[in-house]
Amino acid sequence: MKPCSYSISAMRPDKRWVIKSVDAQKVTTLHEQLSVHPAICRLLAVRGINDYEASKKFFRPTLEDLHDPFLMKGMKAAVDRITEAIEWHERIMVYGDYDVDGTTSVATVYSFLKKHYAGEITYYLPHRYREGYGVSKQGIDYAHANGYTLVITLDCGIKSAELIAYAQSLGIDVIVCDHHLPDKNLPPAKAILNPKQVDCPYPYKELSGCGIGFKLITALASHWKKPIEDVYEYLDLVATSIAADIVPIDGENRVLAYYGIQKINENPCPAIAILKKMGGVSRDLMVSDLVFVIGPRVNAAGRMDDARKAVELFIEKDPQKIKELAQSLHSDNDDRREIDKNTTEEALNILYEDVKIRKKKSTVVYRAHWHKGVVGIVASRLIDHFYRPTIVLTSANGKATGSARSVSGFNIYEAIHECRDLLDNYGGHFFAAGLTMDAAKVEEFIEKFETVVNERITPEQQVPEILIDAEIPLSLIQPGFYKILKQFEPFGPANMKPVFVSRNLFDYQGGSNVVKETHLRIIANQLQGGITEGIGFQLGYKYNIVGSGPFDMVYTIEENEHNGNTRLQVRVLDVRKSVMQ
Repeated sequence: MKPCSYSISAMRPDKRWVIKSVDAQKVTTLHEQLSVHPAICRLLAVRGINDYEASKKFFRPTLEDLHDPFLMKGMKAAVDRITEAIEWHERIMVYGDYDVDGTTSVATVYSFLKKHYAGEITYYLPHRYREGYGVSKQGIDYAHANGYTLVITLDCGIKSAELIAYAQSLGIDVIVCDHHLPDKNLPPAKAILNPKQVDCPYPYKELSGCGIGFKLITALASHWKKPIEDVYEYLDLVATSIAADIVPIDGENRVLAYYGIQKINENPCPAIAILKKMGGVSRDLMVSDLVFVIGPRVNAAGRMDDARKAVELFIEKDPQKIKELAQSLHSDNDDRREIDKNTTEEALNILYEDVKIRKKKSTVVYRAHWHKGVVGIVASRLIDHFYRPTIVLTSANGKATGSARSVSGFNIYEAIHECRDLLDNYGGHFFAAGLTMDAAKVEEFIEKFETVVNERITPEQQVPEILIDAEIPLSLIQPGFYKILKQFEPFGPANMKPVFVSRNLFDYQGGSNVVKETHLRIIANQLQGGITEGIGFQLGYKYNIVGSGPFDMVYTIEENEHNGNTRLQVRVLDVRKSVMQ
């Protein structure tokens, strides 16, 4: 493959800066009640936190804030069926998806049941390439052949009506625990745990798959009168699933993530502890570390080999075996990164060499030899260069199959749904989806998908945006202010790390420069006071804007540790020329 001939900096599309709207009166009310800086009050208001009590619950989450699991539709039926299976010494199979959410779900529920049931329990994860996503016929046949009469699905099953009916015909009861959006045709399961069912009264709808598994074992512990500590033991796995599955970190998820990360940093399970070490992280872990350090290594098992390795790592007790399994996942992740890099470069070459593709409003690229385990990652990377709905396809089991990723505000699942007559299978969410079709239909699909996107996408959705929480002066970037910002953690969807803008800045004494020909190092000052340092990765090409000043800067605030010293700096997200006021 020939090397890429394009400049990364030249590819980056300009971004729209959008300051989040907020009711000024709510900011004033918070300021009166909390007596903190108005910028902090604004951060709370844009998150829907409008008074003292809501602020207290946000900053001081407690496990008592978790909802009663029996509020979830189907929970009593699920608990009764599992209790019955234990009383009758039935064989139980815990069945889960092959990603981080699925493997943590399986490890959580399997470990809890194993601790409280001496009978036969196993776990099953479908092979990504031989069986595909969700409940598989091979998995059901395995359960039947080995005498398992109860199957508990985790992070999958809600869209497997036919296969669960097949299991039922073989005398196998199925309990579905899933957080994906249900179809109108629900599976004929013994119980369905999914807060997104239309008639489910459970107050919080955005649990991860592992979160629903956690609610199930909470209900079982309550019914069996087991100590709640037997449930809280798995909070670190729940937090890992919340982070890796990119679910909102608000409401109940905020409580679970808050205490899960606390457990990770104080008393983690051996699997997370050793993956942290292999990832080279010596400080306390944050959500971003679960996403970028722990998650990829767990995911690599299913992407490159067999997801069972990830579950084995989570449930293993022997230190030597834990080390061997972790090393295997670490090695799988190294392989994944190399394949990811090569595939991304090849896909970008395709896009840059074809003028017709570059002019489209969607991206669909297909090569039969690409590794299925990285196509979703590659789709996300392509959006960094061509900001538009993107699908990357490869060949698996004689079919064209792949992953889709979207841009802000555009529902890619609905767009794929409009092309369903060309597809064998598809599923997913607003921003991400998977699909399979005959290879012979790829060209027709590309044309139809482009037509659908062209009809639906708005001009605003074709330009990447940076959502800004508040405008502040550089002089506010002080330890006291940052200490309060830290209390907004854990960060994630619905509670992203606060983004600020400061205007009319200047390059302080010519100290700004370009690092390694790629990154922008800034030392900025403001006429009304305040000097700050920062780094903007991949922003070196914007140095002239900084050097010629004045300029505006969008950024987050972070700590920089070096040689034992800690100081505040900014992570620069974008800069542009100021219009002096």
